[in-house]
Amino acid sequence: MELKVLDKKGAIKESRKVLESIFSRNYSGALVHQLVESYRANSRGGNRAQKNRSNVKFSTRKPWKQKGTGRARAGRASSPLWRSGGVTFPSSPTENFSKRMNKKMYKAAMQCIYSQLAREERLFIINEPSIAKPKTRELIQELKGYKGVKRLIISLEIGDMVELASRNVRDLKILASGRVDPLSLLNADFTYVSENALKNIEESLA
Repeated sequence: MELKVLDKKGAIKESRKVLESIFSRNYSGALVHQLVESYRANSRGGNRAQKNRSNVKFSTRKPWKQKGTGRARAGRASSPLWRSGGVTFPSSPTENFSKRMNKKMYKAAMQCIYSQLAREERLFIINEPSIAKPKTRELIQELKGYKGVKRLIISLEIGDMVELASRNVRDLKILASGRVDPLSLLNADFTYVSENALKNIEESLA
């Protein structure tokens, strides 16, 4: 398997051979779906809360006596069966939504994504992006030759200048090779990876 190497103008300079095990794997939709679901679940935080019967502010007095009224038995007004009562199994901010995925499956799923990008010619090798000043205009000029509306650039390490300048560029995402996630890869129109970042990806997924 070979990936095309681009210069700063977006022209093809050469082709570089990459590992077949990572960039020539058959696509498995079920495996990739499991990876995406696991990633989204692990990114989710507890942001909702409901009250149980002990948190609801009601009197603890028994509403009426146990027998003789003809009505159903009732212990307290905070019962989940009553209107405005507590919730039986309430949501909590400490609720855990995480889903586990073993390393072997994670590597296989990421290999599927990279392989599909390579087959669709949406993955290219470029030089490390670098600018002298943290100016958005300079970064746009630096990346002008790379096509695509939604672009993902994978670098070994993101310099301070590039990080500051990229904040204001729409539909551009720059990630370090150790922090690449499946959603970013799937959502990007084109992915551009630097030489050093490619070596790191090959080492981590081999």
